[in-house]
Amino acid sequence: MKKDFYTAVADRRTFYGISKEPVTSDEVIREVIEHAVKNTPSSFNSQSARVVLLLEKHHDKLWDITKEALRKIVPDGQFGSIEDKINSFRNGYGTVLFFEDNSVIESLQKEFALYKDNFPIWSQQSSGMHQYVIWTALEIEGFGVSLQHYNELIEEEIKKEWNISTNWKLIAQMPFGKPTAQPDEKQFQPLEERIKVFK
Repeated sequence: MKKDFYTAVADRRTFYGISKEPVTSDEVIREVIEHAVKNTPSSFNSQSARVVLLLEKHHDKLWDITKEALRKIVPDGQFGSIEDKINSFRNGYGTVLFFEDNSVIESLQKEFALYKDNFPIWSQQSSGMHQYVIWTALEIEGFGVSLQHYNELIEEEIKKEWNISTNWKLIAQMPFGKPTAQPDEKQFQPLEERIKVFK
Protein backbone atom coordinates (compact mmCIF):
# COMPACT_ATOMS: atom_id res chain seq x y z
CA MET A 1 0.00 0.00 0.00
CA LYS A 2 1.32 3.44 -0.97
CA LYS A 3 2.10 6.02 1.67
CA ASP A 4 -0.33 8.88 2.12
CA PHE A 5 0.95 12.41 1.52
CA TYR A 6 1.54 13.31 5.18
CA THR A 7 3.49 10.12 5.84
CA ALA A 8 5.64 10.66 2.76
CA VAL A 9 6.38 14.25 3.84
CA ALA A 10 7.42 13.05 7.29
CA ASP A 11 9.49 10.14 5.96
CA ARG A 12 11.34 12.17 3.31
CA ARG A 13 14.93 12.40 4.52
CA THR A 14 18.47 12.75 3.21
CA PHE A 15 19.89 9.28 2.52
CA TYR A 16 23.61 8.85 1.88
CA GLY A 17 23.65 5.05 2.08
CA ILE A 18 22.07 3.88 -1.19
CA SER A 19 22.62 1.03 -3.67
CA LYS A 20 22.00 0.20 -7.32
CA GLU A 21 19.45 -2.48 -6.46
CA PRO A 22 16.15 -1.75 -8.27
CA VAL A 23 13.25 -0.58 -6.15
CA THR A 24 10.73 -0.06 -8.94
CA SER A 25 10.81 0.00 -12.74
CA ASP A 26 12.47 2.70 -14.82
CA GLU A 27 9.05 3.39 -16.31
CA VAL A 28 7.66 4.27 -12.87
CA ILE A 29 10.62 6.58 -12.20
CA ARG A 30 9.97 8.31 -15.50
CA GLU A 31 6.27 8.64 -14.67
CA VAL A 32 7.15 10.24 -11.31
CA ILE A 33 9.28 12.85 -13.05
CA GLU A 34 6.81 13.51 -15.85
CA HIS A 35 3.96 13.94 -13.36
CA ALA A 36 6.01 16.38 -11.28
CA VAL A 37 7.21 18.45 -14.22
CA LYS A 38 3.70 18.66 -15.65
CA ASN A 39 1.89 19.54 -12.42
CA THR A 40 4.30 21.52 -10.22
CA PRO A 41 3.46 25.25 -10.30
CA SER A 42 5.57 28.06 -11.73
CA SER A 43 5.08 31.83 -11.78
CA PHE A 44 3.11 33.12 -14.77
CA ASN A 45 2.81 29.43 -15.70
CA SER A 46 6.30 29.85 -17.15
CA GLN A 47 7.09 26.11 -17.01
CA SER A 48 10.81 26.94 -17.02
CA ALA A 49 11.88 23.76 -15.18
CA ARG A 50 13.96 21.27 -17.15
CA VAL A 51 14.82 17.83 -15.79
CA VAL A 52 17.30 15.18 -16.96
CA LEU A 53 17.16 11.60 -15.65
CA LEU A 54 20.46 9.70 -15.68
CA LEU A 55 20.41 5.93 -15.22
CA GLU A 56 22.97 3.12 -15.45
CA LYS A 57 26.24 4.19 -17.17
CA HIS A 58 25.00 7.80 -17.48
CA HIS A 59 24.48 8.02 -13.71
CA ASP A 60 27.95 6.57 -13.11
CA LYS A 61 29.48 9.00 -15.61
CA LEU A 62 27.99 12.01 -13.81
CA TRP A 63 29.65 11.10 -10.53
CA ASP A 64 32.93 10.23 -12.29
CA ILE A 65 32.87 13.74 -13.78
CA THR A 66 32.14 15.22 -10.36
CA LYS A 67 34.93 13.25 -8.69
CA GLU A 68 37.51 14.34 -11.25
CA ALA A 69 36.38 17.97 -11.01
CA LEU A 70 36.85 17.87 -7.25
CA ARG A 71 40.19 16.07 -7.54
CA LYS A 72 41.54 19.13 -9.39
CA ILE A 73 40.77 21.54 -6.56
CA VAL A 74 40.97 19.52 -3.32
CA PRO A 75 44.39 18.93 -1.69
CA ASP A 76 45.50 15.28 -1.83
CA GLY A 77 45.41 14.81 1.92
CA GLN A 78 41.77 15.90 2.08
CA PHE A 79 40.46 14.07 -0.98
CA GLY A 80 39.78 10.68 0.64
CA SER A 81 36.66 11.67 2.55
CA ILE A 82 35.32 13.62 -0.44
CA GLU A 83 35.92 10.64 -2.73
CA ASP A 84 33.99 8.42 -0.29
CA LYS A 85 31.06 10.85 -0.39
CA ILE A 86 31.00 11.00 -4.20
CA ASN A 87 31.25 7.21 -4.36
CA SER A 88 28.20 6.98 -2.07
CA PHE A 89 26.20 8.90 -4.67
CA ARG A 90 27.65 6.81 -7.52
CA ASN A 91 26.56 3.68 -5.64
CA GLY A 92 22.95 4.73 -6.23
CA TYR A 93 20.52 3.71 -8.94
CA GLY A 94 20.18 7.04 -10.75
CA THR A 95 20.37 10.81 -10.58
CA VAL A 96 17.88 13.52 -11.42
CA LEU A 97 19.42 16.76 -12.72
CA PHE A 98 17.42 19.96 -12.25
CA PHE A 99 17.80 22.90 -14.62
CA GLU A 100 16.01 26.17 -15.29
CA ASP A 101 15.67 27.42 -18.87
CA ASN A 102 17.09 30.95 -18.83
CA SER A 103 15.59 31.75 -22.24
CA VAL A 104 12.10 31.42 -20.73
CA ILE A 105 13.02 33.66 -17.80
CA GLU A 106 14.62 36.30 -20.04
CA SER A 107 11.58 36.30 -22.30
CA LEU A 108 9.29 36.95 -19.33
CA GLN A 109 11.59 39.73 -18.12
CA LYS A 110 11.17 41.49 -21.46
CA GLU A 111 7.42 40.92 -21.66
CA PHE A 112 6.72 41.95 -18.06
CA ALA A 113 9.47 44.46 -17.35
CA LEU A 114 7.79 45.65 -14.15
CA TYR A 115 8.59 42.27 -12.55
CA LYS A 116 11.93 41.61 -14.27
CA ASP A 117 13.94 41.42 -11.05
CA ASN A 118 11.53 38.86 -9.60
CA PHE A 119 11.56 36.28 -12.38
CA PRO A 120 14.93 34.74 -11.41
CA ILE A 121 13.71 34.50 -7.80
CA TRP A 122 10.42 32.93 -8.84
CA SER A 123 12.33 30.54 -11.07
CA GLN A 124 14.36 29.30 -8.09
CA GLN A 125 11.19 28.91 -6.04
CA SER A 126 9.59 26.80 -8.74
CA SER A 127 12.74 24.69 -9.07
CA GLY A 128 12.65 24.08 -5.32
CA MET A 129 9.07 22.88 -5.60
CA HIS A 130 10.01 20.52 -8.45
CA GLN A 131 12.86 19.13 -6.36
CA TYR A 132 10.59 18.62 -3.36
CA VAL A 133 7.79 16.96 -5.33
CA ILE A 134 10.18 14.53 -7.06
CA TRP A 135 12.07 13.84 -3.81
CA THR A 136 8.85 13.05 -1.95
CA ALA A 137 7.49 10.96 -4.82
CA LEU A 138 10.69 8.90 -4.98
CA GLU A 139 10.38 8.42 -1.21
CA ILE A 140 6.87 7.03 -1.78
CA GLU A 141 8.32 4.57 -4.30
CA GLY A 142 10.83 3.33 -1.71
CA PHE A 143 14.00 5.15 -2.76
CA GLY A 144 16.52 6.87 -0.52
CA VAL A 145 17.31 10.31 -1.91
CA SER A 146 19.58 13.30 -1.30
CA LEU A 147 20.06 16.70 -2.93
CA GLN A 148 23.51 17.90 -4.00
CA HIS A 149 24.93 21.10 -5.49
CA TYR A 150 28.16 20.74 -7.45
CA ASN A 151 26.80 23.08 -10.10
CA GLU A 152 29.68 25.39 -11.06
CA LEU A 153 32.23 22.56 -10.98
CA ILE A 154 30.42 20.27 -13.41
CA GLU A 155 27.87 22.27 -15.39
CA GLU A 156 30.01 22.88 -18.47
CA GLU A 157 31.12 19.27 -18.81
CA ILE A 158 27.59 17.96 -18.17
CA LYS A 159 26.26 20.09 -21.00
CA LYS A 160 28.93 18.75 -23.35
CA GLU A 161 28.49 15.12 -22.29
CA TRP A 162 24.69 15.05 -22.73
CA ASN A 163 24.30 17.78 -25.37
CA ILE A 164 22.25 20.03 -23.11
CA SER A 165 21.24 23.52 -24.21
CA THR A 166 23.47 26.37 -23.10
CA ASN A 167 20.26 28.18 -22.05
CA TRP A 168 19.67 25.61 -19.31
CA LYS A 169 21.15 26.55 -15.93
CA LEU A 170 22.07 23.66 -13.62
CA ILE A 171 20.39 24.01 -10.22
CA ALA A 172 20.85 20.70 -8.37
CA GLN A 173 21.67 17.00 -8.56
CA MET A 174 19.48 14.37 -6.87
CA PRO A 175 21.06 10.90 -6.52
CA PHE A 176 18.69 8.11 -5.47
CA GLY A 177 18.82 4.39 -4.82
CA LYS A 178 17.68 1.62 -2.51
CA PRO A 179 18.40 2.66 1.09
CA THR A 180 21.22 0.72 2.73
CA ALA A 181 21.46 2.79 5.92
CA GLN A 182 18.92 4.87 7.81
CA PRO A 183 19.62 8.54 8.53
CA ASP A 184 19.97 9.76 12.09
CA GLU A 185 16.83 10.78 13.93
CA LYS A 186 15.73 14.23 12.84
CA GLN A 187 15.74 17.02 15.39
CA PHE A 188 12.95 19.60 15.38
CA GLN A 189 12.89 23.15 16.71
CA PRO A 190 9.75 24.06 18.70
CA LEU A 191 6.88 24.86 16.33
CA GLU A 192 5.69 27.70 18.56
CA GLU A 193 8.93 29.50 17.68
CA ARG A 194 8.39 28.97 13.96
CA ILE A 195 4.68 29.52 13.38
CA LYS A 196 2.35 32.39 14.24
CA VAL A 197 -1.43 32.14 13.89
CA PHE A 198 -3.77 35.13 14.07
CA LYS A 199 -7.52 34.62 14.34
